[in-house]
Amino acid sequence: MFTIFFKTIILYALIIVGLRLMGKRQLGELQPSEFVVTILISNIATLPIEDVDIPLLTGILPILTLVSCEVIMSTVALKSKRARKILSGSPKIVIRDGVIDQRQLRDLRFSIDDLMEQLRQNNVFDIADVAFAIVETTGKVSVYQKFEARNVTAEMLNLPSDGQESAPPVVMISDGQLIEEALRYCNLRHEWLEKTLGDQKVRLEDIFLMTCNRQANYHIIKKEKVA
Repeated sequence: MFTIFFKTIILYALIIVGLRLMGKRQLGELQPSEFVVTILISNIATLPIEDVDIPLLTGILPILTLVSCEVIMSTVALKSKRARKILSGSPKIVIRDGVIDQRQLRDLRFSIDDLMEQLRQNNVFDIADVAFAIVETTGKVSVYQKFEARNVTAEMLNLPSDGQESAPPVVMISDGQLIEEALRYCNLRHEWLEKTLGDQKVRLEDIFLMTCNRQANYHIIKKEKVA
């Protein structure tokens, strides 16, 4: 009995440390690779607990290996956009200006019931009110409502709309890397970006994050200097 108790405490502490190293996330926010590692760790941990004849080291070594692999892969993904895309995929736009992209839904194996459920969780009950709906890499749907469908509407405040507010800002530069799709989305050219960075006296590789919308309103966050 003491052996089972001792194994349980050791494995419990080890799993807590391992999950902390992997990062703080709720279960629904786990990336695919993190989710797989979590399931494997939970299954491996039960083996030495249920069978007293299995050495504790038999459970510890695989758990440490899985956690180490996940930490390494996360580090690689942090440095490489291509690795992030391979490991976690990329967000997909499933609704654009109130129109459902049925092809994307099929590719994601998302039924219309799944989509409507996610919209209702975002307090949206009419697809026509949606400017953009994006399925994130975690499977959750982010919803950006049209200007006139938001809680405080233009009619209430008598605010004019030029029809462009429905387009949200996007990430244009991530960790020193330009995202060409974002530049095209904002209807901007490389010349505009070069002039903007020149005016701000910042180099592309020194930018941690740059967001921009279709009105060319941008926000730049520089990389912090590592001591």
